[in-house]
Amino acid sequence: MTAVGFCGEWFIFTCDTKLVAVNTKQDREPFVFDCSTAEKRPKNTKEDNSSDGGTSEETGSDKVLAFNVSPSGKLVALTDDNKRLVLFHCEPSWKCVSIRWVVRRCTALLFSQTEEELLAADKSGDVYSFSVTEPQQEGELKMGHLSMLLAVTVSPDNKFIITADRDEKIRVSHLRSPYNIQSFCLGHQQFVSSLLIPAGHPHWLLSGSGDGTVKLWEFESGRKLQSCDLSDLEETPQKDADKQKKPTACRMTSSPDARQVAVLCDRVSTVQFFTLKKEGEEKLAPHSRLSLPSCPIDMTFDLEGRLWVLTDSKESPLQIYTHRQESWECSAESPELHRVTAALQPHRETLQASSGSSSRFEHLYKVTFDNVTAYLQKKQQRLEEQQLKRTGQNTNGNKKKKAKKETAGAVTQSSS
Repeated sequence: MTAVGFCGEWFIFTCDTKLVAVNTKQDREPFVFDCSTAEKRPKNTKEDNSSDGGTSEETGSDKVLAFNVSPSGKLVALTDDNKRLVLFHCEPSWKCVSIRWVVRRCTALLFSQTEEELLAADKSGDVYSFSVTEPQQEGELKMGHLSMLLAVTVSPDNKFIITADRDEKIRVSHLRSPYNIQSFCLGHQQFVSSLLIPAGHPHWLLSGSGDGTVKLWEFESGRKLQSCDLSDLEETPQKDADKQKKPTACRMTSSPDARQVAVLCDRVSTVQFFTLKKEGEEKLAPHSRLSLPSCPIDMTFDLEGRLWVLTDSKESPLQIYTHRQESWECSAESPELHRVTAALQPHRETLQASSGSSSRFEHLYKVTFDNVTAYLQKKQQRLEEQQLKRTGQNTNGNKKKKAKKETAGAVTQSSS
C-alpha cells in the first residue's frame, strides 16, 4: 500500500516493500526499512493459515499493508504481506524495536491514546492487541466482527474503540472490555472505508463509504447527525462508465488547528474540504475544493497545517498546498518539498509501478443479482404462451362446431 504520513518533523512514505522517513527540517540521512530483507518468520512459530487459503510465509510479497504513527509522534508501526508487525522508535533517532508476527494479514493499525498497546485489525474481522511496553510479547485477541475490518479508531479519552467493516457496520465498543458494545452507527449502504474523530470534536465521528457518502455521527449514542453525498459536490459529471461507482472516501484527515477536514476520494482528482459546526442544522458544511493536476494516492497534514499530497504524476509526484485567503496554493519552491522529493527520487519507479489505475476498493463492492426481473419476464412469457394456446384451442373448437353445423344442414336437405 502506498501511503504518506507525518511523525513529528519526519515525513513517512510507504511504497511496495519499503518504509522511507525523511526529516523535513534538517539534512539528515533518510531512514529506510525494507521488509524484503527483514527478519523471516521462525519455522517453529505457530501460524493459522486456514483464513489465508493455506498460504505460508514463502508466498508473501513483503509489501507494506498498513502503517500508523503514535499520538506523541515518537513511535511508528507497520505490517506487511508476510504478516510481520514491526515497531519503531523515531526519536531521538530511528530504531527498529521489535518484529512480531500477526495471525492473519492486517488491514489497519492503530496506537491507543496512552500508547501502551498497538491494535491490529485483520481481514477476517479480528482485532489483536500488542503490548508496546513489552515489545516482544505476542498479541492477544481483543474483539472480532463477522466481516473484514477496513478501519479502526480510538476515542480521544481512550475509552472507546470504533471499528468498521465490509458489511456497512460501525461498532462502538469499550476499549478495556470490547464485549461491552456501547452502540452501532448504522446507515451506510456499502462497505465503510474510513473513520475519523475530527480534531476539536471528541464526541463526533466521520465515516466514509463505498456508497458515496460521508456521514457525521454522535458515536456514543449511535445517532446520525448528518449525511453528505459526495457525488453532489463534484464539479464535473461522472463518465457514463463510472456512474454506477460512487466516489469512495479513502482518506479523511483533520487540520492541526481543527478548522477543516480534508476528504480524499479514490481515483478522483480533487480534495474536498469541510468545516464542522456545533450549532445549526448543517453541522458538516462543504468549505472549499482543491483540484489536482494528477490523480492523488494519499495525503496528510504537517504540523504547520500544510497539506502534502502524493499523486501518480511522473514529473512531480509530491505537492505541498498552503491555505491562504480562503484558497489553497501550491508551494512549489518549499525547501522541505525539495528535500523530501530528492530523498524519494530512488523510489520513484516503484511508486509508478504500485500506483496503478485500478481501484483498491473494487473487490469490496457487493454484487447484487436481480433475479426478480428475470422471474417476472419469464412469468409474463408463460402467461402469453398460455393465452395463445387458449386462443388457438377456441379457434379450432369454433371451426369444428361450424363444420358440424354445415354437415348437419347438408344431411337435412338431402333427406328432404
